[in-house]
Amino acid sequence: MKMTREEFNHISAALRGKLTALAGRFGESRLLPFSAEDIVQEALTALWQLSEKNYPIRDYEAMAVTVTKNICISHYRKRRAGKAEEGCLSAKESGYNASDLVDARDIAIVKEYVYRNLTTSQKEYLRMRNVEELSLDEIAAATGKPKSSIKTTISTARKLMLEKLKKEVL
Repeated sequence: MKMTREEFNHISAALRGKLTALAGRFGESRLLPFSAEDIVQEALTALWQLSEKNYPIRDYEAMAVTVTKNICISHYRKRRAGKAEEGCLSAKESGYNASDLVDARDIAIVKEYVYRNLTTSQKEYLRMRNVEELSLDEIAAATGKPKSSIKTTISTARKLMLEKLKKEVL
């Protein structure tokens, strides 16, 4: 038997607080990109659609809680899948095989680890030299620092990184 609009409004008003609290627990941990109210509205819409299709619902509160949880989990999974996809290209799209992608990620982790204790100028000079592939003269021109100072800073940074790697790996 179909539920009337009035009956649905009465049931949804009674359940809204409980469903908002439930959806809010997911949102508190920043697992969901939507507000609790958006989730509740989506759940109540789904509940209304089930009623319109004459789906046999014995306990509207239990069904509403189940639908809300399922929507929260669905949004969480979509968000998690989206983050995984935005972080890296597939091997086919990037033109690299899977082991190359894993190696690149491992290198980035190691690089972050060894760069952690370097000074700001050491990091900047290494970035200019290794990433931008600037010569010492070009770095000196860009920073206004003497070429000999830049060379010493880069050399010291590389030595510190090598020592840190030797200490941790060997």
